[in-house]
Amino acid sequence: MSSWATEEQTTSGVVDKAPVVQGNTEFALSLYAQLHSQQGNLFFSPLSLSTALAMTYGGARGQTAEQMATVLHFPAEQQQLPPVFATLSKDLHADSETPGYQLHVANALWGQKGYHFRQDFLSTTKTYYGAGLNEVDFQTAAEETRKTINAWVEQQTKDKIKDLIPLGALNELTRLVLANAIYFKGDWLLPFMKSLTKEEDFKVATDRQVTVPMLHQTGFFKYFDGGNFQALELPYVENKLSMVVFLPKKVDGLAEFEQSLTAQNLMKWLPQLQQHEVVVTLPKFRVTAEFTLNKTLSSMGMPLAFSPHAADFSGMSEEKDLYLSAVIHKAYVDVNEEGTEAAAATGIVTRTMSAGPPPSTFHADHPFVFLIRDNSSGSLLFLGRLVQPQS
Repeated sequence: MSSWATEEQTTSGVVDKAPVVQGNTEFALSLYAQLHSQQGNLFFSPLSLSTALAMTYGGARGQTAEQMATVLHFPAEQQQLPPVFATLSKDLHADSETPGYQLHVANALWGQKGYHFRQDFLSTTKTYYGAGLNEVDFQTAAEETRKTINAWVEQQTKDKIKDLIPLGALNELTRLVLANAIYFKGDWLLPFMKSLTKEEDFKVATDRQVTVPMLHQTGFFKYFDGGNFQALELPYVENKLSMVVFLPKKVDGLAEFEQSLTAQNLMKWLPQLQQHEVVVTLPKFRVTAEFTLNKTLSSMGMPLAFSPHAADFSGMSEEKDLYLSAVIHKAYVDVNEEGTEAAAATGIVTRTMSAGPPPSTFHADHPFVFLIRDNSSGSLLFLGRLVQPQS
């Protein structure tokens, strides 16, 4: 569990976001370490997952809450968390009307009508997460409710995330669904010229390659040579968000790099990115991914939350019969000459029981890791890797 020193909200509304951001980053990279053993591309939204799980954590008690706090790097004092997430969301939305830049985060609850949810839990989710309670009837209209929730997610993500809640995930025992959706579309501060895009080889492995459209430009970017990898920051308009690409120098160096990808190392590497002239080659790519994270989160150390007999979510309801039956996540990213479009959604289902040196070359023609971060707070909005651009 992280050691937290989150300040109380002052009369000026100042909240210390840094420990929350650091904790979210630690969770993001711990989760990445659990998921990277699977084959192929990988992409998810740490911010979406942390936000949805933060709402859920607000209703956890006892050992269930302790396990969640440890795995998610949340404060043991649950009341510290909602004001910080509220501030992060407000700051992210602050400039969402900037031309060439859209960022939208939304939360919502769907609860069984007639079920006795604690008023303080509902008040917290509405006040700090903007998640008002939608009363529904899972007992007689589970499928209709599933379609309603999925339609909300589609709308919030500009139709990029469809069918978040799969058929059969809801039934007459479902009592609450907590959902988060995030959508980002940003133009590059320095766009790639379409006339320079051409078909080239991307080395999927040392002995295998595919032909894909590759973007090209030479310009001044923040860059870092980490020895066995290179790092490049590609800012979006207004420099509010950036994509950071970590490119192993060896074609087959992704697995080795992933072993070193920790929150501690990331915080050490990012400040070393310095302005430099760089010849950039980057593939156009589109990645979609989906996960059910019950087993993953349990193996990371919070099995009680998923136990029908031992979970304690008495902070949600005095009925004391709730447990998590599913944590579902979907994500989408599209990178092209103009910029990036990315979206993700998380559903949590509860049931009752510079000039001078020569230019550097950043030739991303083999697998790499990338992230999209908020430059002001350092929050990781999205994290993934590209192994196969044509997936």
